[in-house]
Amino acid sequence: MTAAIALITTPTRRRAPWMMVIVGVFLAMIALLAAFGGLLFPDAMRQDILASLLPAGSEGHPLGTDELGRDVLAMTIAGTASSVVGPVLVALGSMLCGIVLGTLAGYERGWLDFAIGRWTDLLLALPVLLAAIVVSGVLGGGYAVTVVLLIVLFSPSDIRIVRAGVLEQTARPYIEAAQMLSLSRWRVMFRHILPNVSTLVITNVMLNTAFALVAFSSLSFLGVGVAPGVADWGRQLTDNRAIMFDNPAAVIVPALLIILVACAVNVLGDWLGERLSRTGAAA
Repeated sequence: MTAAIALITTPTRRRAPWMMVIVGVFLAMIALLAAFGGLLFPDAMRQDILASLLPAGSEGHPLGTDELGRDVLAMTIAGTASSVVGPVLVALGSMLCGIVLGTLAGYERGWLDFAIGRWTDLLLALPVLLAAIVVSGVLGGGYAVTVVLLIVLFSPSDIRIVRAGVLEQTARPYIEAAQMLSLSRWRVMFRHILPNVSTLVITNVMLNTAFALVAFSSLSFLGVGVAPGVADWGRQLTDNRAIMFDNPAAVIVPALLIILVACAVNVLGDWLGERLSRTGAAA
């Protein structure tokens, strides 16, 4: 599924302005729902057995209810925070690891580069979802465990990308000039080199957010992400798959949101990468 998302959103030409407006408005709405959805529907998980399995369009329930009588629209809106915040934290935490370790490996080289390289090789050899399922099962799962685990499993690609960018920058004359001025290695790495690989950092954060959203939802679907009784898109899929024919909206709406948000984030990342690349080339 992640490969399909990457294929769909791979840029072949300059993005149309109207497309980016739509993507920006959509992601802004998702951000607002993530911030205030829980306040709008504080009792989203309230059960009402007498109102169970109502179809979409029922009075008071635009998307119907599930078999426990919970309103699908309320659960979907309240679950936005759980579904989106975790992947964003995974992408940011993973890139933070990539910035620190990738910059050190690319600039210092030697034994440090070798040790970091072997660590990334080990993690890249692990299938992400399978490793996450096993470790979450051993540790008991949970939201925080899933976030930390995915940060660790997503970090190797970020480390390699930042390392490659740093290696390319270290051969440039401005680095030699900085070293001749006896600037500290930390200042050279994080004040001079890192800003010049910011395009790689930003675009990969966006890409990782999309992939982490799919991975997070997959783990929740398998029962090792969020705990039962928590509003979450992935959890809705596994809870409502048995009522697919009674109320299709209970499954289709959260699944469609996962796909749309992942694609929108990827498109935005591609657009930012193109803009930043053109700005850098013009400078």
